Amino acid sequence: MYELPDSTAALIADSALSVSGLTDYLRLLLEEDERLRQIWVTGEVSSANNHRVGLFFTLQDPENATSIKCVVWKSQLAKLAEIPKVGEQIIVLASLRIYPTRGEYQLNVWHTLPAGLGLQAIRYQQLRQRLQTEGLFAPERKKTIPSHPEIIAVITSPTAAAWGDIQKTLNNRYPGLQILFSPATVQGEQAAASIVKAINRVEKDGRAEVLILSRGGGAVEELACFNDERVVRAISECSIPIITGIGHQRDESLADLVADETVHTPTAAAELVVPAIAQLYAEHQQRVMAVSDSIRDALRTQQQRLEKMRSRLRRLSLDRKLQQEIQYTQWKRQHLISLVTAKLQKAIQHQEMLRQKLITLDPKAVLQRGYAVVRQENGLIARSADNLNVGEELSIQLNQGEVNVKITDIKTDQGF
Repeated sequence: MYELPDSTAALIADSALSVSGLTDYLRLLLEEDERLRQIWVTGEVSSANNHRVGLFFTLQDPENATSIKCVVWKSQLAKLAEIPKVGEQIIVLASLRIYPTRGEYQLNVWHTLPAGLGLQAIRYQQLRQRLQTEGLFAPERKKTIPSHPEIIAVITSPTAAAWGDIQKTLNNRYPGLQILFSPATVQGEQAAASIVKAINRVEKDGRAEVLILSRGGGAVEELACFNDERVVRAISECSIPIITGIGHQRDESLADLVADETVHTPTAAAELVVPAIAQLYAEHQQRVMAVSDSIRDALRTQQQRLEKMRSRLRRLSLDRKLQQEIQYTQWKRQHLISLVTAKLQKAIQHQEMLRQKLITLDPKAVLQRGYAVVRQENGLIARSADNLNVGEELSIQLNQGEVNVKITDIKTDQGF
């Protein structure tokens, strides 16, 4: 067995640290480090134990199971924003302390915050408060939605079901509308920038009278782009009235708050932006009937008054009185005719306006303006180049006549 020389053994014995000495050295080394006096640490609470002096819990890194012991003293518990609970992700503000008797170190916690979605909620509230202070959500900033727009812009994903739902609803409710599609990514890291570009594209084009910003339902994190400050400010600065139709059942997004009108589904947004043509026609018919009833009532009333005056004339023997009554009756008759004529003329003009509008919506009138109906070999109307194939034969119906063509090339375009 190897033995150290006496001088070497004595040197080692003099320089060796005791357990407490080593612990004190490490304690001073760590506790004097400025970075460790106030440090943010995130992790998952793996255990928690309430004690009369405070709350003791363990913060664990879920990825590699590394853990550290933590304590919140009783005097500090009431000040916490989030009480640590087993299984929850939290962020703690703490200082590092070493306990010599156990040779262990732990975090003395001052503050806690929820991590993950909880932290997003705090950021959402902070941004919402700041934007509200700036007045971006004020009612007086909101623009009026036109009652009968002829050109509508839609911003959503070209592959989303929301785009199909909006087209179907608009075409059914108000045929003849011009719909401008400005495609955008509505989920993921690039979504916010994509939506801003789509809004600017519609603004620059200048034709749209109202804009629908929409997407279907999704999880909270999938809808984060609608709480992005860039999107909120783009909506606020857009000169075109904007309706948001974002499918969710949670609190309103910041995009909803700044929009001029907001509903919770793409279909509801399409229903809000235009009235139903069938409903307009029914309302017109009701107005015509009301005018007719009013005219009949007026005539009946005047006829009754005329009969009363005739009875009075029969009882009067003086020609002068008779002549006065006749003149008065004639004047009332002319006045009634003028009123009835005016009401009839107004009703006829309104009916003519609706008739002309219905004529413009007639598919044959569309063909007369130079448009055509393209049908596939199976007789279905071709609505998208994506559904056609090179070499397929098509029939094109014109205002006068029909021609047959064969596809030689196909080009697709998602924008307008």
